[in-house]
Amino acid sequence: MIDNFDEARLDDQGVLAAYDEQLRTLAQAGARIRIEAADAALPAGLELKPRGVVVVGAEARLVRAVLEPVCPVPLIAWSLPGLPGWAGPLDLVVVLASDPEGSRGQVLLATAAEASRRGCMIMLATPSGSALAQAVSSRALLVPTRTADPTAAAVVVLSLLNQVGLGPAVNTDHAAEAADMVAEESSPHHDLSSNPAKDLACGLGDAEPLIWGGSVLAARASRRIAEAIRFYSGRHVLAADAGEIAQVMRHVKPKDPFADPFTDGERGTVLVLLDDEYVSETGAAEERMLRQLAESVGTRVCELSAGGGSEVDRYITLLLRGLYGASYHAVALGAEPGPVPSTVDGRRGAL
Repeated sequence: MIDNFDEARLDDQGVLAAYDEQLRTLAQAGARIRIEAADAALPAGLELKPRGVVVVGAEARLVRAVLEPVCPVPLIAWSLPGLPGWAGPLDLVVVLASDPEGSRGQVLLATAAEASRRGCMIMLATPSGSALAQAVSSRALLVPTRTADPTAAAVVVLSLLNQVGLGPAVNTDHAAEAADMVAEESSPHHDLSSNPAKDLACGLGDAEPLIWGGSVLAARASRRIAEAIRFYSGRHVLAADAGEIAQVMRHVKPKDPFADPFTDGERGTVLVLLDDEYVSETGAAEERMLRQLAESVGTRVCELSAGGGSEVDRYITLLLRGLYGASYHAVALGAEPGPVPSTVDGRRGAL
């Protein structure tokens, strides 16, 4: 665990230069969405009317979370080897394998081969020359990918599924613009006074974060952000529903306003709220409850706003704001510079 948090590092361009690759990877998220969208198209006049949809691979649960409220047919995100027993010629199998692990992995290769053997309709997002692309039936709808970014590939697949009536409208240009907006506001060239990501890093400070998202997609983003903070800092980080976080907060010792934070007491907690802005009444009530609990024990509260736009736009905004905050937190801690870990870059889909 790293304990030497120093916010002065956040505006030291010499220090930030060592984290250039890490920050650049986040800054290029919008470009990766555009690259994947450039070659994505469905055959003219294509009609897909499956009995059910099975989504497998990296970001399968993101695709399910976006489709589920409006998809006119049963839909599952499948994380086990093979396929569910009922999947057959009337069903669509969506395989997300844009990353090297997925496109060359034996699990998805076997799943795609099984879907082909059963005569399922297949939509496959993978590099065009991959072993996976060569293994499936020629009838499969290939969505060629080039960036190895599963989140970018998932956004493009969602836009295609909308075109055949299986999901909500997803505009890849708007999603890329949302990513660009976060990259601009979080630039290392903006100092702490005008950089919300650096401000979040200071809010995290030396505390152990409790992260809550008030919608399905915000909750998913919270888990990804927690992974990033945990990876860089080695801290205990909890991303959970309101009930679990409330249970933890009820055991937090109320903060002593006269305590010396450098010499007294245990490490504190910080509550990070992901505001999707389109939460249900239940979600709004849970947020109020968490705020009241935080106030009662003197726990600091940090907020991430999703802004406007579609569900996908808001998810991209929340996720990147959190990942930038986690990266700047690593800078302030003096953590070893390095590339964004594979799970944080979206390459593990069953989170």
